[in-house]
Amino acid sequence: MNIWLAALGYFLAYAPYSALTKAMSSGALPGVDERISGVAILPVSTMASLIGMVLFLWGTGWWRSAAQFQFAGRSWPRATRYTVLSGLCTAVILMTTTLAYTFEGVSIVFVMLLMRGGVLVMAPLIDELSGRAVRWYSWGALLLSMGALLVAFAERTGYDITATCAANVGLYLLAYFIRLQFMSRLAKSSERGDSHRFFAEEQLVATPAALALLGLMALLGPESLRHEIVDGFTGLGAGAALAWGAVIGLLSQGTGIFGGLILLDGRENTFCVPVNRASSILAGVVAAYLLVLFMDKAPPGPTELLGAGLVVAAILLLTLGPKFRPAAKPPV
Repeated sequence: MNIWLAALGYFLAYAPYSALTKAMSSGALPGVDERISGVAILPVSTMASLIGMVLFLWGTGWWRSAAQFQFAGRSWPRATRYTVLSGLCTAVILMTTTLAYTFEGVSIVFVMLLMRGGVLVMAPLIDELSGRAVRWYSWGALLLSMGALLVAFAERTGYDITATCAANVGLYLLAYFIRLQFMSRLAKSSERGDSHRFFAEEQLVATPAALALLGLMALLGPESLRHEIVDGFTGLGAGAALAWGAVIGLLSQGTGIFGGLILLDGRENTFCVPVNRASSILAGVVAAYLLVLFMDKAPPGPTELLGAGLVVAAILLLTLGPKFRPAAKPPV
């Protein structure tokens, strides 16, 4: 049941996270009188994510599972070579996910299906590369989840994807492809200590790396990008915009925590990825209706709702499938 509790936590964090990010970038939150670009949101949200990460690792004690080094007479956690690389990929995922919900003219559900669908497609490939067997109900859930993606393409609105949005999605998928391979080879096992160690070491790198990358872009990036990042570090002030940005960051860290725990489950990626993706797609539908309720946005279309229905079917298959096992043959 641990994977389903993690999926519930992922859903409860993702729905308000994606809705608030979209609302803040549209200038529709209480106390926020103007649109704030996705890039300008990132500095505050990333700093809040860093605080959330430290509190989680300290509160759970999982930092002790990481590799250690001695300094000033005390033991401190550190990452190893492969968890550093995985953490850098997680940093890219963190930033591209927040940016994904700030592009104008693109449906929040559509961009979510696009990004999630790409990870669904790569799940069995990664299982093949890592030598993991894929069970029948995992294949069924994968096909249902991919069907949700294909159904979404039947809608002809909300697809005005710019080159920037397409590049953002591409970076997201590349980072996931690399990260899932490290997880599969180093951490997906029946030993809980392996997953706790990998998770703690990866988290030690991911959010600090994202913050460092923002600082580097503020110094060396294109002028327009530098202006937006610096404005995010200094221009949100101490009012409502700063508070909302911090809430978005904490919720983003929540999605990172629960999403990571789902993917680190010992079962094959073709099982875990549909659980992860389905939780976020359903959260996206809820977020879209929150925007309808509070921002007077257009509701999800019938095709998007049909796609969500296919996701529910995938969840049911993953839940009930393991209960159906071939009867044992009687002894001869």
